[in-house]
Amino acid sequence: MTTTPDDRRYTDQHEWALVQDGTVVRVGITDHAQDALGDIVFVQLPEVGEEVGPGNPIGEVESTKSVSDVYSPVPGTVSAVNEALGDAPETINADPYGAGWLVEITVAGDAADATADLLDAAAYQALVDAS
Repeated sequence: MTTTPDDRRYTDQHEWALVQDGTVVRVGITDHAQDALGDIVFVQLPEVGEEVGPGNPIGEVESTKSVSDVYSPVPGTVSAVNEALGDAPETINADPYGAGWLVEITVAGDAADATADLLDAAAYQALVDAS
């Protein structure tokens, strides 16, 4: 079992948010989410420049079992998408907290402030354990 990294924040929808620098937040889905989905075969991501809001869908992850929406944990503008997932969506299964990241979002203001209301690793792990 992969431990929940404590260097990022989490949503109750199983996305993670990692502050990259002052205004950029990298987003992906958690190990719990990829495990529940099973083998990921397709990823649909937003366009760079798209405005996103917290809790709004920013893409889809399709597996052999189902299709799940991915939600933005923070408000801002999509500044990068992980193009490598187009050819290798299974990267999310292999490395959900590293090479399997989905998008980067540039927030207005401080990225740490934008993620402050999200769950910390302990609270997210407690949520997963309770499900």
